[in-house]
Formats: sequence, structure tokens, C-alpha cells
Amino acid sequence: MRAQMKIVVIDLLAERARMITAALADAGFPDVVALGETDNLLDRLAQIDPDAVLIDLAAPSRDMLEQMFELSRRIKRPVAMFVDESDSASITAAVEAGVGAYVVNGLHRERIKPVLDLAISRFNAFSRLNTELETTKAALAERKLVDRAKGILMKMKGIDEEEAYKVLRRTAMNQNRKIGDIAQSIVTAAEILN
Repeated sequence: MRAQMKIVVIDLLAERARMITAALADAGFPDVVALGETDNLLDRLAQIDPDAVLIDLAAPSRDMLEQMFELSRRIKRPVAMFVDESDSASITAAVEAGVGAYVVNGLHRERIKPVLDLAISRFNAFSRLNTELETTKAALAERKLVDRAKGILMKMKGIDEEEAYKVLRRTAMNQNRKIGDIAQSIVTAAEILN
């Protein structure tokens, strides 16, 4: 997040949008863009490039909620959503879409900043977890690749697993490459030659 956050407020009611914008300015967020319509919303958000999005839906229809949930999935930014009414299916869809804070019948000026802070914190925590998951998946995939390459070397050279790993490591060091890259080359070569 940048030092000075840019926040987009999506609200079809101009009076409520002004109240939210004023509350955010009072809370230390003066860079607010209010959008009063949802036409080409993804394109507009891409142009604005906000740090966070606050959505207020006074009387959300099922289609409007679905559009906002899809928006949340695609923009990869913290999203706080205020709705006047909801049901368990909508709440579940909001969580699955990555909405960081989903407040039902609770749009009050003094709650806007804490709810936005919550959405930002949850987004950051989720992003860290997602990064860790991707790193772990990549490490596991590389480990499987190295194991396959060791198996190929063991079979081709008649060596044990420890010696096969030493060959991979030595080759990687000599070529100034990662062991995973060397393993990939061995596996690819073996697939071509078989």
C-alpha cells in the first residue's frame, strides 16, 4: 500500500457517497474517488488503480451483489462492503470473493474507518498466506522434479541417491544455475530420449 491511500467508493446514492467520502477524509484518507454508476466498472477501476475499494449497496439485487463479488475477485485489492440487507448465501459468496469486511445494516460514519482498516488487514493477511502457499507449492514441485532427476541419474549411471544429488548439485554450481533448472533439463532430456 502506498503512504497516501487512494480509495474508491462505489455507491449509487450520491448523498451516501458524500457522507462516506467526508468520513474517509476526516479519518485521514483525503484521496477518494466516488463512483455513482457501475458501467464498465472494472475498466474504470483499472484506470484509477485504487489501494482499496469501499462498496455501499443500499438495496442490493442478486445481480448487483454478484457483480460486486466478481469485482472483488478480479481487482486484487482490499474490499469493504456495506449492505442494508443480506442472507447467508450472499455472505458466503462475499467471503469466497475475497471481500475483507461485509457489514449488514451498519453504515455509520464512525464505523467506516475501522471497517476499512479490517478489510485492509484481512487482505494483507490473506495475501501473505497466498504467497506462502504459492512458495510452498513451487518448492514441492521442484522437490518432485529433483527426485525424478535423481531417479533418472541413478538408473543411467548406476549410482545411489546421495551420489545422484551430488551430481545435480555439482552441475548446478558449475553452470551457475539452480538445482531445479538442472533437474528440469535432465527430466526433459530423458523424456525426449525415451
